[in-house]
Amino acid sequence: MADTVHFSRRLLSEMLGTGLLVLLGTGCVMTNVITQGALGLTGIALTWGFLVTVLIATFGGISGAHINPAVTIALTVTGRMPPREAAGYIAAQCGGATLASLILLATLGNVSALGATLPTVSNGAALAIEFWLSFVLMAAVDGATSDERWGGGGAAVAIGMAVALDVLMGGPLTGASMNPARSLGPALIGGRWDSHWIYWLAPIAGTSSASVAMRWLRGR
Repeated sequence: MADTVHFSRRLLSEMLGTGLLVLLGTGCVMTNVITQGALGLTGIALTWGFLVTVLIATFGGISGAHINPAVTIALTVTGRMPPREAAGYIAAQCGGATLASLILLATLGNVSALGATLPTVSNGAALAIEFWLSFVLMAAVDGATSDERWGGGGAAVAIGMAVALDVLMGGPLTGASMNPARSLGPALIGGRWDSHWIYWLAPIAGTSSASVAMRWLRGR
């Protein structure tokens, strides 16, 4: 269905979806700091998982709900997204994430660097962690959206669960970004660029590797 929606509306869908992802997701991280840890790691992980599930169910029929430049690039690498359209998607995603961080700055102030993803481990470890977290995410995306048994909202739930599990494992170590736009918004508005390159290189490499691997496993 997404392919039949006018491209401009798909771009707006990606901008809004990614904006809501950053607004509520990083907003949850900021709220946890404001409330002195009331949500905790589990609460934050569940928030991200539920959020991704809702956004995919909401925007999936319009734009495919990539809401992540790394996912868009992975689909382009495996020939399921035209490069020209991919560039528009990525611009919309980054724009939505940046706008969301501006809203959070105006609403809550510069709390916890606006939920920026900042590694607490070495750059090498952070690169590896983000790669494998992103690999798991894209494997779930590819597997759940290609298997008829997941139909309806099942794919959204599976992908949301993958995100929640990734945050539980990687959140305290790297921020569990898996998404360059999610990291760009807080970095651009909050001015924290510590090891920012990791949050582009690792997710793109991880999602692209997973997409290629999953298609090979299915014999395509």
